[in-house]
Amino acid sequence: MKKATKLAALVLAMTMLVSVFAACSNSGSAGDSNSNAASQAAGQSSEAQAPAAGTELKFGTNAEFPPFEFVAANGVIGQYDGIDMAIAKQIAEENGKTAVIENMEFDSLLVALQNGQIDAVIAGMTVTDERKESVDFSTPYYTATQVMIVKEGSDITKASDIADKKICVIQGYTGQTCMDEMGYPYEAFKKGTEAVLELVNGKCDVVVIDSATAEKYVSDNQGLKIVEDPTAFEGEEYAIAVQKGNTELLNMINAAIEKKLADGTISSLAAQYAEAE
Repeated sequence: MKKATKLAALVLAMTMLVSVFAACSNSGSAGDSNSNAASQAAGQSSEAQAPAAGTELKFGTNAEFPPFEFVAANGVIGQYDGIDMAIAKQIAEENGKTAVIENMEFDSLLVALQNGQIDAVIAGMTVTDERKESVDFSTPYYTATQVMIVKEGSDITKASDIADKKICVIQGYTGQTCMDEMGYPYEAFKKGTEAVLELVNGKCDVVVIDSATAEKYVSDNQGLKIVEDPTAFEGEEYAIAVQKGNTELLNMINAAIEKKLADGTISSLAAQYAEAE
């Protein structure tokens, strides 16, 4: 996919999200109050109610999800780079803290958050009702959808075409959930690079993954293309997760995200990393 297409898709997604935020920004305070009350009733410790102590703000991520998080020679936070990493750094700095990144498997992130190993999760994480039962989510900062990566010349043109194909997904990602819901068998990998390599090597027919990340993998691997099916895959929102009831930290993060959505900072970051090779 050409860079211009990637850039337009990413900027359009961010512009749409800013519009959604502007229409809904007045509804947050009551939800925060209810969440705080519920967590206190459940007997959570006072530590869970306070923002990260000290000068560090520790974010958990899974640095296998370009352009949102990936390992680079010179990242914005140590060796970690991407849209999410830039957002994390800015949130921390604007609140007098230093962003620290803990890189781990995607499925371990919410467990680490609940155990207090990290202060927040920023990992291109989709907001779902199931996840909201165990954590609180910030204002969404990005809208994406699932797509299919296939080889050029593939006969796959829509989601129903993959029912009898060999499907690869990434463990814990929304693509895996979609395949479970559709009832299609699949092989799950811990890293997106591993799943895409299976496709490149002809060991699978399709990789189901988030749209922005799919564009990055296609740009990096000749002979691949993206197939979209909006009738099968609904849009999804990415947000930052914090411990349930940690409204002070949540409010701090929300204030930063809302400012960045309004002034175009996140749209600019999306465009910047869409252009990067």
